[in-house]
Amino acid sequence: MSQVRTAFNKASSNYDDHAFLQKEVAMRLDKKLDIISSNSAVILDLGAGTGLLSQQLSKRFTESTIIALDFAQNSLKNNSANQKICADAGHLPLANNSVDMVVSSLMMQWCPDLKQLFSEIHRVLKDDGLILFSTFGPDTLKELKKSWSVVDNDTHVNTFTDMHDIGDQLLGAGFESPVMEMEHLTLTYQTVTDLLRDLKAIGAHSVDARSKALMGKDKFKLMVEMYESYRQDGKLPATYEVIYGHAWRRAKSSFKAQKIELINR
Repeated sequence: MSQVRTAFNKASSNYDDHAFLQKEVAMRLDKKLDIISSNSAVILDLGAGTGLLSQQLSKRFTESTIIALDFAQNSLKNNSANQKICADAGHLPLANNSVDMVVSSLMMQWCPDLKQLFSEIHRVLKDDGLILFSTFGPDTLKELKKSWSVVDNDTHVNTFTDMHDIGDQLLGAGFESPVMEMEHLTLTYQTVTDLLRDLKAIGAHSVDARSKALMGKDKFKLMVEMYESYRQDGKLPATYEVIYGHAWRRAKSSFKAQKIELINR
């Protein structure tokens, strides 16, 4: 986790200039609040970073207290939320039953322990509180993964959790009525180097950070050649599987079997 924190702190000054996908997903996540009603006196933006989602929440909930929490201190400096806390999402420095809604956009994929994360979120939410989030699924950067797979058996790109497993983790933490959705979004690039540069610029610790010299120029060249096979209409695609989910912390559990609603788009 310290490597991830360092990467995001380094990227904080220019993060917004390269976070095209992150901005789009934050807007789409915020839009879901049009049809998901919730009391919202105190809202926690978990993994708030520079404030891509915090800004949307501040516009929507003008009378609410927005708490922006992130483990990368430099990222929080550019966040305009009412309150800011630099802390680990797995160990929230908040009282039990103190938050009406927890919203998190593209942060959970960096958490090594979803069980601990959801347990902490459940703890700080009030009765009938809402958790709403987005994260990345297994198909994320599939072209890059497949291109590296022809080079060697090393792990060059992070693996991401399937939405069925995330739904199970929500139920295991005590949440009710979970709804999981998924869509694929694609960015395009002129070269593989442009993609890798963008990933580095947003602090994404999902790609092998070793230099071409350390991993071998031949290996890197072979990976690039493989990636070229995906070129369409003069552009190289980079696919992202974006998962959206929401669930409730109910006052009293019904203790009946819960069903996860899954929506593929």
